[in-house]
Amino acid sequence: MATSTDSPTRARPERDSRAPSPRLAGVWAVLRNAWRGLTSMRTALVLLFLLALAALPGALLPQRSLNQRLVDQYFADYPWLAPTLDRLGFFDLFAAPWFAAIYLLLMISLIGCVLPRTLEHLAVIRAEPVATPRNLARMPHHASATLDLGIDEAEERVRSRLRGWRLVERPDGDGRTLSAEKGYLREAGNLLFHLSLIGLLLGFAAGKLFGYEGQVIVMSGGGQFCNTGILGYDTFRAGLRVDGTDLTPFCVRLDDFQADFQPNGQAESFRGTLSYQSAEDVEAGVDQWRPHLLEVNHPLRVDGNRVYLLGHGYAPRFTVTWPDGQQRTGEIQWRPVDQATLLSEGATKFEPPGVTDDEKRRTSQLAVTGLFAPTSSGGNVVTSVFPALLAPEVAVDVLRGDLGLDDGRGQSIFQVDQRMIDSGALARIARANLVPGQSLTLDDGTVVRFDGVQDWAYLQVSYDPGQEAVLVFAVLLLGGLGLSLTIRRRRFWARLTPADDGTRTVVELGGLARTDRAGYGEEFDRLRADLLDSPKAPPED
Repeated sequence: MATSTDSPTRARPERDSRAPSPRLAGVWAVLRNAWRGLTSMRTALVLLFLLALAALPGALLPQRSLNQRLVDQYFADYPWLAPTLDRLGFFDLFAAPWFAAIYLLLMISLIGCVLPRTLEHLAVIRAEPVATPRNLARMPHHASATLDLGIDEAEERVRSRLRGWRLVERPDGDGRTLSAEKGYLREAGNLLFHLSLIGLLLGFAAGKLFGYEGQVIVMSGGGQFCNTGILGYDTFRAGLRVDGTDLTPFCVRLDDFQADFQPNGQAESFRGTLSYQSAEDVEAGVDQWRPHLLEVNHPLRVDGNRVYLLGHGYAPRFTVTWPDGQQRTGEIQWRPVDQATLLSEGATKFEPPGVTDDEKRRTSQLAVTGLFAPTSSGGNVVTSVFPALLAPEVAVDVLRGDLGLDDGRGQSIFQVDQRMIDSGALARIARANLVPGQSLTLDDGTVVRFDGVQDWAYLQVSYDPGQEAVLVFAVLLLGGLGLSLTIRRRRFWARLTPADDGTRTVVELGGLARTDRAGYGEEFDRLRADLLDSPKAPPED
């Protein structure tokens, strides 16, 4: 009989159209594993260590957001290293992309790590005590006895002793079991700790997104500052979602300033007598000023903003009298170059009045530059020996020519444009040491008089919408941590079995502490004594 050599064709199983393709399944597996790795506790600890390590350069190197002058000095001292560090973002560390990446990964890792554990703690809080083990003799704490009580009376005795415990009764053959557990506040503390940690992260994020910080110098004797825009600040650092057009419009006025120093020159106290108007007063047009004493670490709090006193300095006041009798008075802050003695440098600039010719006006500008000593050492070389205004003296160079004020480029208020001096457009025409009341006459008859000195205060305005949330969650975090560390979870079981005669009950007890802390043994011994020991009869007379 002929046989067919053709093998039968196997039918291919049909592929489920709802199943993902192998490629998509592989991508999904990679993403799932990456998420699990990122949200693991080990990864969170590694990222926390990296964040602490990455923040070290911020403490060791000067930062532009805090002191641009120190950054410039670092460039001058280490010209071979500073450019490389600058390209890596070490002078503006906390705004560097790589630092933000570590912070963002840490935040995602913590949230992904904390939320599942939060749900677990919530489930534990709501859970009933576990069933009584079959062999209570294996428990770390165990005891048994036969009581001359019925099973109902024995159960009532156990219930009354375990008042305050979470208690569940379950049948157990002819008898019954009681499962009790105490210390659920430990899990509540864990839950509070984890939720507060997330709240802290969100509070910090709100501050970085919607907060801002600015510094401004205000002259004593009535100098004012209004928080209406970023142009009023000397330096301003905005949050990621702040453009400076919607600031709270409050105003402050520095009526007086007083600085006290110890005999060794160390600052003892800084006090500024402020007057301020709230945003409501400014918007309503009410000319009402509220007094406030501003001190270091005692800021003014107004409309959610805080006004801090950071430091102070001096502003020499000069009056220039031109040959035609016209006068101009200039008073601008000079920058301290020695914080111990407040020796200061600066430049007070003047334009001649009544000159309509642009070329003549530009080439006849004046600048009074030099050093100011609040307590001069005397002699030809002026230096300061004490930071208070005991013997003020100024060593000035008077420059005349083009100050570069009209070229459209910004320049420092503390010095003149060195390029104008190098080009010859600005030249020194006089030099002198002056005390208040003395004057200097220039070659064309112009008189420069040193009138006196005014204090100025360096103020910082800070707005952080997340600060209250950070404070609240920080307190809650510490409270939750305290609960989780001090409260002990412990379990207690009682198995009640009727004896043969039915009038007695076999009571078997077991206990287990869910933490390693000692102390449950004593508590279990007290429970055992109260439940199993027969009450002593009162002594007979």
